Amino acid sequence: MPEHHPLVPASPWVEVVATEADWDAAEPHLLRSIYAQLVWIRSFEQQVLDLASGGLIHGPAHSSIGQEGGAVGSVLALTSEDSVNGSHRGHHQFLAKALHHVEPKGLDPLEAPSEQVREVLLRTLAEICGLDRGWSHGRGGSMHLQWKAAGAMGTNAIVGGGVPQAAGFAWSHRQAGTDAVAVTYFGDGAVNIGSTLETMNLAAAWQLPVCFFIENNQYAVSTSVHESTAEPRLSARGLGFNIASWKVDGMDPLAVHLAMTEAVEHMRRGRGPTVVEADTYRFFHQNGAFAGSAFGYRDKEEERAWRDRDPLRQTAAHLERRGIMTADETAEAVATARAVMEEIGSRLVEPVPGGKPGQRQIRATEWPDPDWVDVGVRGDLAEFEGARVVDPAGFAVPVQDTKFIESVAAVMRRRMETDDGVVVMGEDVHRLNGGTNGATRGLPDRFPGRILGTPISENAFAGLAGGIALDGRHTPVVEFMYADFMWVAADQLFNQIGKARHMYGGGSGVPLVLRSKVAMGTGYGSQHSMDPAGVFATNPGWRIVAPSTPYDYVGLMNAALTCQDPVVVLEHVDLYGSTGPGPVDDLDYVLPVGRAVVRRPGSDVTVLTYLGMVPFVLEAVEEFGQVDAEVIDLRWLDRASIDWELIEQSLTKTNQVLIAEQGAVGTSYGGWLADEIHRRFFDLLDAPVRRVTGAEASPSISKVLERAAIAQKDEVIAELVEIARY
Repeated sequence: MPEHHPLVPASPWVEVVATEADWDAAEPHLLRSIYAQLVWIRSFEQQVLDLASGGLIHGPAHSSIGQEGGAVGSVLALTSEDSVNGSHRGHHQFLAKALHHVEPKGLDPLEAPSEQVREVLLRTLAEICGLDRGWSHGRGGSMHLQWKAAGAMGTNAIVGGGVPQAAGFAWSHRQAGTDAVAVTYFGDGAVNIGSTLETMNLAAAWQLPVCFFIENNQYAVSTSVHESTAEPRLSARGLGFNIASWKVDGMDPLAVHLAMTEAVEHMRRGRGPTVVEADTYRFFHQNGAFAGSAFGYRDKEEERAWRDRDPLRQTAAHLERRGIMTADETAEAVATARAVMEEIGSRLVEPVPGGKPGQRQIRATEWPDPDWVDVGVRGDLAEFEGARVVDPAGFAVPVQDTKFIESVAAVMRRRMETDDGVVVMGEDVHRLNGGTNGATRGLPDRFPGRILGTPISENAFAGLAGGIALDGRHTPVVEFMYADFMWVAADQLFNQIGKARHMYGGGSGVPLVLRSKVAMGTGYGSQHSMDPAGVFATNPGWRIVAPSTPYDYVGLMNAALTCQDPVVVLEHVDLYGSTGPGPVDDLDYVLPVGRAVVRRPGSDVTVLTYLGMVPFVLEAVEEFGQVDAEVIDLRWLDRASIDWELIEQSLTKTNQVLIAEQGAVGTSYGGWLADEIHRRFFDLLDAPVRRVTGAEASPSISKVLERAAIAQKDEVIAELVEIARY
């Protein structure tokens, strides 16, 4: 018979229970501050539900009533330098952090709110109503609350979507040499999400000061935690990643505060991440002012039992028992807060003219200007003022024959020398003499701690990089080994990083560079061969560059690293080993955003192309010889950066256009570009836009089938033959 040796977790896992003696030992000022925060947040949430019941909130109103104890108890253990983010049900977390920021010494429940407190309450309510005076001018609403000055880095509507960003905040704090920590709040639903678990692993591996705060409110909409997992003690998740973990009664704000104080001390001492699970309960349904029992998934007896443990009621009872406040005073605090919230609400709404008694509407002056709808999708490029931007045509510096991949490593080395904020991360970038293609050759030894080899977890490290970008103190450069892997991290790339600037009001940049490799023709098959340009071009927020020469790579990478928008830099394996003009010793020039270049002048047809297709097009034109094609290398591919001026100049001569790309027709970049050209330049065209693309199928492993699935020189020649016939 085999021997069985019991195994024990490598990290501690404890439950913290606040006894009556703990309540007796707590400083009166702390307990008064806890109660004041609870009262203000509860009154705020009641005002939200009141407005929602009157149809004055467009969209959801995810009430946190019942869950305030977890937010208040945890936030009072933090400072303004610490970062937090949260979930779609995050009003209480945001308010606790914002109120603690403006009143760091604590609130008193019997004192009139300061102007700063009133401003926090007003702007938060306005944001939830979708109004201009809100933190994000109404764009974020109930689920996207951000005030970076307070360390409230943004609540998030995607379950688990904000968790990786918090690891990025934590990395930035540590890299900056501070002892600040990050806290990410999420619920029992998000604890089973891949991005959450990936981030726990990454944070533990890198010993990041981030707390995974689980608000276990027992239900993900109507599905109970016991239905969702075989281990409903959700803090047990931390043990699998060697993360110190705490479990606590979330209805007891002092117990939460005691547990969180221990967790924060653990992180500030450099001992890595923590998990805190607070068992709590939302008194209402997922959205709105109805109880869960109204929808049949909870019963009234269960709801009554949890309401009897209301954190406000418990805290008031201890304050009264200790003689810190009387029953009349605790009641007065509640009544005063409710009256102030009604007054604040009245600043946003007014009676409906000629309406029924009590009927209200949003004041017209509070709405944002509709013309502002697209402002802030990307920045205005003001960051390029003072940059060494050169002419887009020709060569602004001496050049020599250079291997493409050598320029990739050289410009990154140069930027890391001149900017301590640049950090590179990705799978194997710290090994193999420069990663799988040599793009980081020599950099790990030269820049220790700034070339970060990651676990295979694109969702986690892309999101972590997004958090670093939102923090703003560093510029992350993320390498995806293959472009197809963007689908693994699609939430972080498109829902989070791409939308963040606009969603949070357009004011803060998201400086992030994603290097993504296109590997058609390498025999790696359907899941390693896509061109992602078309997908990125149809998602808001991203800028896209596609360098086709070593010279262009240096200038465009410098532009990408200057830009305060997220930029995907596409690289093609066909080009890595190629030789072309590259800078002799000047690696500091910047090619301008939004400027294409004519690779071959001509008069018969304008050929628009990019990346690895550029040399195939040039070869095809010269080999065929019967069509005088003007070949334009687009360089910049996103909607905001297309060089329409150059395209129009060319079409004025040629009156017809051919878009040539390698990738599959289904995810084609040229599809939307052709549509836009038809709309903009219909009067200049003598024929519909022509296109060269790959097949519908993704490239296969078979060499013959792979070649049949992608476009190269022969496909361009075939289209030129058709053009020559007319």
